[in-house]
Amino acid sequence: MRIQARRLAPDGVTHQSVAAAGVDVERRAPDRNVNPHSDAAGTAANGPVGRRSQTRESGAASPEATAFLASAIPTPESGAWHGQANLRFARVGDGLSRHQGSASAPLKIQRGFAKADGRCELPLLHTAGGLVGGDRLSITAHLEPGSRALLTSVAAQKVYGSIGRSRRHPEGAWALQELAFQLEEGADLEWLPQELVLYADALYEQRARVNLAPGAGWLGAEVVRLGRTAAGERLGAGRWRSLLEIRRHAPGGERWELVDRLELGGSALVEPHGLAGDPVFGSLVWAAPRALAGTELAELVEACRTDRTGLEGEMACGALEQGLVARYRGPSSTAARTWFTRLWARIRSVQGLAPPELPRVWPFQEMPFAGLDPAGLARTARSLVEPR
Repeated sequence: MRIQARRLAPDGVTHQSVAAAGVDVERRAPDRNVNPHSDAAGTAANGPVGRRSQTRESGAASPEATAFLASAIPTPESGAWHGQANLRFARVGDGLSRHQGSASAPLKIQRGFAKADGRCELPLLHTAGGLVGGDRLSITAHLEPGSRALLTSVAAQKVYGSIGRSRRHPEGAWALQELAFQLEEGADLEWLPQELVLYADALYEQRARVNLAPGAGWLGAEVVRLGRTAAGERLGAGRWRSLLEIRRHAPGGERWELVDRLELGGSALVEPHGLAGDPVFGSLVWAAPRALAGTELAELVEACRTDRTGLEGEMACGALEQGLVARYRGPSSTAARTWFTRLWARIRSVQGLAPPELPRVWPFQEMPFAGLDPAGLARTARSLVEPR
């Protein structure tokens, strides 16, 4: 199994090589890559399903991040249902990170919780019960220096089928989610939404842009189920697309940490270099706040591979120049969530942070930390945090 992040860059931009190399897998299988090919990522929502009222909560978007966030989230098409959440996090005198923000239907900001390390855990609720073709969601977050946040979702997100559902657009319409995260120096953001479920003939695209200042770190994970397989349903003619761009501002100038474009649909659902018939795909990316030495990265990646113990499916991970990327392919979203949660704990320990607690809104009953070796976790933390 080979995990590779295909780098697609704007014209004139030179990237450093950050694609993860081929790595060992727990269950042997033919070499494969998730199909990275996609046409232009600018597939806009193809019109509204219906005009719906919007409500706005108190708060305002951060003026400091206006330029980046405005460029990341295009102006919505007239009449489209465009739910938005604009968030700002700041570290206050007591060491805790506080949030301000605004949201419009169908997104709603829930109550935030202060965690042991001062991090603000903030769930977002999608009140519509699912996305249909033409729907759009935009989420922006600006983290001020030294602030920490965990963003998650209250429930799994559903995307309903649109191909063949409309006489006007028999080809279907895309549901779109756009993410823009601006992190100032020393900030740390964990983006850990719950599972995404695509119904048969659903079309879904996500575009995520992450801007990192020196010393800022970002962890993002997603688990996607293509078709309600428990009901005997597959994705059919539907498609899933994802574009992740991570850019860091360094003393020597800006550099790209990762540009990762993926598409799953058609033959990629059954080919060995795609999903090979499995219904679940998962991806986790960590952009570390500092560069890790080669031995440090090697130890971390090897520890992450041991965390696959007892889980079904194919799992692989590899090092980026400043972080790591992990992929899952298999039959079980529970296995994907469990492995990623273990990696989350591992990454927290590497940074010398408090062990993670499962968010209160997660219906997680599988005890994901049960397979971890606490002594080994502590050894990894000491080896990577203490100076050598």
